[in-house]
Amino acid sequence: MAHKAAAIKALRQTKKRTARNTLVKKNIAYLKKKIVKAIGKKEVEGAQGMYQKLVQSVDKAAKNNSISRNTAARRKSRLAKKINALKKSA
Repeated sequence: MAHKAAAIKALRQTKKRTARNTLVKKNIAYLKKKIVKAIGKKEVEGAQGMYQKLVQSVDKAAKNNSISRNTAARRKSRLAKKINALKKSA
């Protein structure tokens, strides 16, 4: 256990940030899962709608350093590729 006030405060901050980041990451994973399911069912409209929400969440998470900006770009790019392939096949 930390003894100094600064160390105790740092622990408090870390717990708060970890909880916040975990929530953000869970939300992104949930949205991604919904998009993948929609793509599996070949629902272009549903996938596009969820993709817009995912982009918003991922960009906000990257802005607040919950995830890195490269991770954000990679996630958006991979899902956009899948949705565009679905559009072409439909």
